[in-house]
Amino acid sequence: MPRERLVGAILAAGKGSRLIPISEDYPKPLLPICNKPIVQYQMEYMRDLGIGEIFLVVGHLQEHFVRTFGDGSSLGLNLHFLEQESQLGIAHAVFMLERYIHSPFLLFLGDIFIIPNNLEKLLKIFYEKEAGAVLATKIDTPDNIKRNFAIRLNEEGRVTRVIEKPRYPPNNLKGCGIYLFDQAIFDAIRRTPRTAMRDEYEITESIQIFIDDGYPVYCADVVRDDMNITFPKDLILCNINELHSRGLTKLVGKNVEMDEGTELVDTVVGDGCVIEGTPRIVSTLIFPNARVKSQEHIENSIITPDYRLDFEGL
Repeated sequence: MPRERLVGAILAAGKGSRLIPISEDYPKPLLPICNKPIVQYQMEYMRDLGIGEIFLVVGHLQEHFVRTFGDGSSLGLNLHFLEQESQLGIAHAVFMLERYIHSPFLLFLGDIFIIPNNLEKLLKIFYEKEAGAVLATKIDTPDNIKRNFAIRLNEEGRVTRVIEKPRYPPNNLKGCGIYLFDQAIFDAIRRTPRTAMRDEYEITESIQIFIDDGYPVYCADVVRDDMNITFPKDLILCNINELHSRGLTKLVGKNVEMDEGTELVDTVVGDGCVIEGTPRIVSTLIFPNARVKSQEHIENSIITPDYRLDFEGL
């Protein structure tokens, strides 16, 4: 299996408008999940598959990515940053990669926190079946499929139809934010029209053109869990879910100053934080370098160095 031919790509240019005010200061793909940026998880997944070169399509607050990762050498990777000036859909972002990528590539959507399950299977199907593409999937509920995309298969297990945000999902297969593409996908993207739904170049439209051109497309059930961080509250829930998946109820970063008696429950504290006089903190995410000083309990909150967001419930 010639994995050395694979490169990686991550789409990380979105603004996350429904995450305001957080997204005004932090790019959505750099939001912390248990003290690690979302895209760093994705980079490490790729690295574990033997991928050493990754292209990041960036836009909003792009300088934060360079500041966080540099050239990628600290992660054992070679990173390239490409600027997407206008966000016109996933297919538009992928098309930017054509002049730089000359081999099959593994693509992640950088604003989705994904917990994969055996990504090796994705590669195995791609090479053994000589596929044009393999789409990562998850068995999910109709409501979740309606917010993503549906996949219809034939009797041989090939994908025959992809449907963006279907009103009536044909089955329980949800397409997730991971794709393994052959270079030929760029020809399909070049012929992709803007859709009526969102006036964007949808990657599902490109995949359908690819399928109709006769390229074999398969799917692989390789996603154990995924969560799109759409609203600020989602960020707390995602951190709590990841804590529990690790068997933890709290996580404290490096160089944190905190009163000895402070109780933390379902809470993540970033590096360099100072917590003074607060007896109990529950279901809360504290960003790196934030300062917390309260004589009362804190619950269901996001705290950054500049502000605090409180929620009535999660």
